[in-house]
Amino acid sequence: MTTNTTPLPRIVSQAEWQAALGEHRAKEKAATKARDALAAERRRLPMVRIEKDYVFEGENGPARLADLFEDRRQLIVYHVMFGPTWRQGCVGCSMSVDNIGHLSHLHARDVSMALVSRAPLEKLAAYKKRMGWTVPWYSSNGSDFNFDFGATVGEDEKSAVSVFFCDGDSVYRTYRTSGRGDEMLGTVWSYLDLVPFGRQESWEDSPPGWPQTPPYDWWQRHDEYDDTSLAGPAPALTSTGA
Repeated sequence: MTTNTTPLPRIVSQAEWQAALGEHRAKEKAATKARDALAAERRRLPMVRIEKDYVFEGENGPARLADLFEDRRQLIVYHVMFGPTWRQGCVGCSMSVDNIGHLSHLHARDVSMALVSRAPLEKLAAYKKRMGWTVPWYSSNGSDFNFDFGATVGEDEKSAVSVFFCDGDSVYRTYRTSGRGDEMLGTVWSYLDLVPFGRQESWEDSPPGWPQTPPYDWWQRHDEYDDTSLAGPAPALTSTGA
């Protein structure tokens, strides 16, 4: 048997372990409450209207930014680092996309997701097939999209997540994060906390009129959702004053 030479934490009794765990769990709960408060503040951030007409290349042909919403009101774009001359996508971005769950759960909360990169569509399609991904992936090659949204700076590609909201014929930018801000993303909850309407559950601190339903009621197995969002009617897009 090989002797472990790695320093270990203290070895204690069950009672001591339980006490230490209780203290740590209290800190975890406080962090969860703080994260909930940040999400509530995020839902009240101001928005900026997108005036430029961006055109992407997708599997079904040219698409405008509004098309990426797929008739839903909220859109999450993951800016995958994949430059025009690259042979394959960024390893870190690839790990992040690997962690994206079944999109039906986001769709049920009126949220679409898309990947966007500057590489030509042919490269994206081949890499998508290799990785076994199902998230729609669009090429922004030939447009200013990556540059305007901080995903390409000079000659450097940057990973980032951008969030958009669609109201009628208008598209708005609502949120952006990058660096370590996106390293905890992956679960449906982490992504819903980024979008304007949040998880849309009745316990959340959201602006008046935001769509909400009781928790658990909307949850389904991914093959049991219908095509209709359970989020309810769209509220009027007005300033929350917060």
